[in-house]
Amino acid sequence: MRSNKFGTRIASSALALAVSFGAQAVTDQDIMNDENTPEDIVTYGMGLKGQRFSTLDSLTRENVEYLQPVWAFSFGSEKMRGQEAQPMVKDGVMYVTASYSRVYAIDVKTGDELWQYDARLPDGIMPCCDVVNRGVALYNDKVIFGTLDAKLVALNKDTGKPMWIKKVEDYQAGYAITAAPMVINGNVITGVSGGEFGIVGKVEAYDANTGELVWTRPTVEGHMGYVYKDGKAIENGISGGEAGKTWPGDMWKNGGAATWLGGTYDADTNSIFFGTGNPAPWNSHLRPGDNLFSSSRIAIDPDDGSIKWHFQTTPHDGWDYDGVNELVSFDYSDNGKTVKAAATADRNGFMYVLNRENGDFIRGFPFVDKITWAEGLDPKTGRPIFAEGGRPGDPSVTDNTKGEQVLAQPAFLGGKNWMPMAYSQNTGLFYVPSNEWAMDIWNEPVSYKKGAAFLGAGFTIKPANDDYIGVLRAMDPKTGEEVWRYENTAPLWGGAMATAGDLVFTGTPEGYLKAFDAKTGEELYKFNTGSGVVGTPVTWVMDGEQYVSVLSGWGGAVPLWGGEVAKVVKHFNQGGMVWTFKLPKDRVASK
Repeated sequence: MRSNKFGTRIASSALALAVSFGAQAVTDQDIMNDENTPEDIVTYGMGLKGQRFSTLDSLTRENVEYLQPVWAFSFGSEKMRGQEAQPMVKDGVMYVTASYSRVYAIDVKTGDELWQYDARLPDGIMPCCDVVNRGVALYNDKVIFGTLDAKLVALNKDTGKPMWIKKVEDYQAGYAITAAPMVINGNVITGVSGGEFGIVGKVEAYDANTGELVWTRPTVEGHMGYVYKDGKAIENGISGGEAGKTWPGDMWKNGGAATWLGGTYDADTNSIFFGTGNPAPWNSHLRPGDNLFSSSRIAIDPDDGSIKWHFQTTPHDGWDYDGVNELVSFDYSDNGKTVKAAATADRNGFMYVLNRENGDFIRGFPFVDKITWAEGLDPKTGRPIFAEGGRPGDPSVTDNTKGEQVLAQPAFLGGKNWMPMAYSQNTGLFYVPSNEWAMDIWNEPVSYKKGAAFLGAGFTIKPANDDYIGVLRAMDPKTGEEVWRYENTAPLWGGAMATAGDLVFTGTPEGYLKAFDAKTGEELYKFNTGSGVVGTPVTWVMDGEQYVSVLSGWGGAVPLWGGEVAKVVKHFNQGGMVWTFKLPKDRVASK
């Protein structure tokens, strides 16, 4: 290996480089059609809708037991921690990120490294929830990703050398980027992390070829959006129309609503769907009102960043129930009519089905066993019906040091957190990695200071059951029925994938990659990777054989924020690997 001044390590083997040079440029058409091209994976979500469904059906319940590892690639060094990325695969090359803002190109036939890029991070980065990165975007000859010091970096796909680097925000104010960006019509779309530091969430578009800013849209009511012409900012309307409509005083100026999980895209409506995080601070008594557009789903015009509609899952959020979880587009038939819907499983414990054309509420239902903060949802609007006594108390009415403590369920880590769910076009079910836990939570006085935690709350998380925390659920979005469930001792923190072979794949913190029957939930396969799986599996076909890849490396928010739950996972080993499996040709059933 040899290194260059950019922090890129390049394989010295001419043969290895030749493989990388064989990867063709990724076009807009490739991105839009990704869900229909199983030989490649060029979008986060295995398609812009985020369904994480593969049309491949060689792997089935009858032969998945023969799935075997073919190579494992180590990220190396002492930089372990959580590995939450989804790999991309294009023309025999895998592109994958690792903790501490690293990127690797790997020959998928051999597992050999082609190049490695290490972002040179400053000492003062402030990620709230581990040093994770969830993946790259591919476009033309570039591999594009975000860094923990809130930059976008475009690397040459063949060499790993930077082609452009753009500062998105000030990391010293608490901003970071952990999500995989996406490319829509030549623009790189990214959000930002940092909701625990009183930042202002936003979604931005950059020209994928040059890195120039195209538009910016703040996700807190009252901040101005802009489009950029010839390098000049042109006002494009205030988010929400004006400042302070649902915020008191100047609280909107540091309102949170971080867009830290990235977005999905619906070509039918030409809309980007982003979720927004918690309002800041957590102490809701300091900011009476709905606090738009926090804890919401937002539809954005990809051409100029205008907000088309919004749906707020937790108005006046007082429990840190971020609304960032992915909004997945899908169609279903209702009395012979096709409904253009989108579904999301929220941190707050409710699953929502919306009309993706206008954001109207269709239905909502719990997907966890117990919810204490709300009695239910308004059947017409989907607005929560707050439970009496369910909100942590106001410290200003006691001794101004600590408000009344309440027991809330789910805990703030959510009925479902970041880990992506999958939707099967075969079964019509969503497969939701979820957790059963509760928290003691109380409020405290707090004031904003740049770069300091802006919570105004304390908490302790605890398991809701003695024998399990994680639950993989199959949910019917048309009825709200839980069709089947798989219970796991430790919390589930990795994503799910469904296939046309009627399989569902996910990983566990105990280290297993597992496969389940998509219709019944029967466990059909497991392989221990040596460290907790908190990444998201993918599958593709090469030379007539079906492959599956997943990252292994325990970490993420649970061991950092998990309270009593952290005791359940304290003995789990860290790691940093990509595991790749395949079904041999002689195990494929004839059709």
